[in-house]
Amino acid sequence: MSELADYDYELPPELIAQEPSKDRAGARLLVVNIKEGRIEHADVADLPDMLLPDDVMVVNNTRVVAARLVGQRVSTGGKWQGLFLERDGDGLGKLLSKTRGKLHPGEVIRLIDTEGRPGREVVMVAKLDGGAWVVRPREGRDWEELLSEHGRVPLPPYIRSGEMVDLDKERYQTVYAATPGAVAAPTAGLHFSDALLKETRAKVRAVESVTLHVGIGTFRPVSTDTFDEHEMHSEWCEITPECANRLTAYRENGGRIFAVGTTSVRVLETASRTGSLDGFCGNTDLFIYPPYEFKSVDMMMTNFHLPKSTLLLLVSAFAGKELVREAYAKAVENRYRFYSYGDAMLLV
Repeated sequence: MSELADYDYELPPELIAQEPSKDRAGARLLVVNIKEGRIEHADVADLPDMLLPDDVMVVNNTRVVAARLVGQRVSTGGKWQGLFLERDGDGLGKLLSKTRGKLHPGEVIRLIDTEGRPGREVVMVAKLDGGAWVVRPREGRDWEELLSEHGRVPLPPYIRSGEMVDLDKERYQTVYAATPGAVAAPTAGLHFSDALLKETRAKVRAVESVTLHVGIGTFRPVSTDTFDEHEMHSEWCEITPECANRLTAYRENGGRIFAVGTTSVRVLETASRTGSLDGFCGNTDLFIYPPYEFKSVDMMMTNFHLPKSTLLLLVSAFAGKELVREAYAKAVENRYRFYSYGDAMLLV
């Protein structure tokens, strides 16, 4: 078993992108040829030229919700922050909560909108194992309406300490986002502009969509001594039987499945656990790390990931630990921009 330290690297803080590139397709692209062990420099705009007519591109169509909430405890006046995770059929929500002092069931939080104005109220119903809370909107408000009125873009903490600006409302969302539910963006997809997507669609056999609602656990590093001991986070995903059948047919006819982002990879490999690619709908806790054998993905586009993260392990399983280590070293040396708003890699 490899040591977790093998998946660590030094990153100058100034290489962590704080803003998206001026144009979605304006980022750089580090191209890693796995078979030849070759690493080359390109631009995201060059991507269509690297694809073949029989390739099929798979994207994650999840939509990021305005999940970050700011408010004030009515009983004490203390500041409060929350991160909306999910809702159930009874109108209750599940949130992560942060405040000074101890919260009690029944406490009321008055939310503050993005203009700093006090607004709707929510009730802290019960604390769950793991630190999350069950929360109920007052006045019978629906969560979709409440988040629309008061929610902020849930940026990761390494981007401006999580503080959004107006630009983030558009740029921390893919142009093909359709199904609300994510609390973090599938970041490889952020590089596609409408024009690049159109150009790519014209080059390949097809563009197919799957869904994985990215959860906050995607940022959690592996902290156990061995990979097997790590408790992998669970995320809801779906690939329809019809999509799975089409992808299988494309591949059987010699086409390559090109997954945009590790989230698309996770859906495809979850749906291939039996050995064939089938429809799937539900939660996945699939943890991909070396030496994993990929069943349904032939090439991948991804951003640069945090040290010791499950996403870095997934990429290393796909391209090989040593080649990925070399690629990251070259990216640092050549001043690539890292993480969610950063540059990208193409693994082929």
